[in-house]
Amino acid sequence: MPTDTDVLTSATAAVRVAGARLLRRFSTESRTSGMTDLLAALRGNDTAVADVLRPALAEALQGSRWTDDEHGSGPLPDGDWWVVDPVGGNLNAVHGMTDWNIGVSLVRDGRPVLAVLYAPLQGEMFTAIAGGGAFLNGVRLSVSAKTGLDAALVGTGQAQPGREAGHARRVGAFVTTMMQRALYVRVSVPVGHQLAQVAAGRMDVHWQDENVRSHIGPVLLVREAGGLVTDLEGKPWDITSDGYVAAAPGVHDAALTVLRDLR
Repeated sequence: MPTDTDVLTSATAAVRVAGARLLRRFSTESRTSGMTDLLAALRGNDTAVADVLRPALAEALQGSRWTDDEHGSGPLPDGDWWVVDPVGGNLNAVHGMTDWNIGVSLVRDGRPVLAVLYAPLQGEMFTAIAGGGAFLNGVRLSVSAKTGLDAALVGTGQAQPGREAGHARRVGAFVTTMMQRALYVRVSVPVGHQLAQVAAGRMDVHWQDENVRSHIGPVLLVREAGGLVTDLEGKPWDITSDGYVAAAPGVHDAALTVLRDLR
């Protein structure tokens, strides 16, 4: 039976191969002409990654299962599950923008075990094993040491399309209020990119009013880098939480107070 370190090594190698494949497909000149063209480009990118990762991850951990429903939520059945976001920020990629990545996490009996998030254009490979720390290109990460929300770089993003009107208004209220409290508020995708920046200490807070499976690995990065992650009521985060705040410890409570008061 391979160790989690062995499995992470295999997963990282596979993700690097998939990233090289996406780089050959990517161009800053890429444009789509309409919804049919757009959807075909999205599917093409996802397939290019999945065709590499699915067999490689199955081989890395015998008996494991796979889900690439990055917008899925709720519990997973017991056992080892590869949770894959083939192209986080795929809409950016097919429009020639540079904020996109490949995300892989391993969930065992409902708990995140390891995470890989790779940004091929930047050459940044984020990795973590539960209890073993988070790393960027092999260098240990640590969240920021800030203690004041007034100096904090804060972010959120649209985790999935098709939100109902009440949800959209609530998120808008969160953003409006946070803009009055934090130094800077970023609203963008992919969410995994922002969470990785929190883990690296480049940003200070990321919050979501939802909790989809593509976030599992990036949230693990934040926790393993010393960050504090709770749901929006302040209870410990897990993969079934409705939403979360992932932040440096010195600003987590202030951010949580802003968001909790609006719920």
